[in-house]
Amino acid sequence: MLMRTDPFRELDRLAQQMMGPGTWSRPSAMPMDAYREGDEYVVAFDLPGVSADAIDIDVERNMLTVKAERRPTARAGDVQMELSERPLGAFSRQIVLADTLDTERIEADYEAGVLTLRIPIAERAKPRKISIGVGSDRKEISG
Repeated sequence: MLMRTDPFRELDRLAQQMMGPGTWSRPSAMPMDAYREGDEYVVAFDLPGVSADAIDIDVERNMLTVKAERRPTARAGDVQMELSERPLGAFSRQIVLADTLDTERIEADYEAGVLTLRIPIAERAKPRKISIGVGSDRKEISG
């Protein structure tokens, strides 16, 4: 479902620091974890300082898109910023979901700066036992 290692992660982080905050046309990536828990996949995105109404989640076919925007906080007029390292701007991440996931029943929860999506495995993809019928209505074809 996902690439396990990313050899260019540190390079991307450095490039993001040098190019500044993301915009809607060039959003920054957001860190995430993905794992299977029982009969569902869980994807958790780090979005500290982002309000829930600034998060947009879309699914089209098997493409999951999460967009968020961290806006500057309102400050009094006499505040002089000394240091600003927390990134502002737009963040986005797209994930191609497997056909075995039920995209109709995705659940989203946002708590303590972490967006957690729970995507159930489709019933058709779960292992099932197939019974074997013993036929008593055998017909013989003679020719």
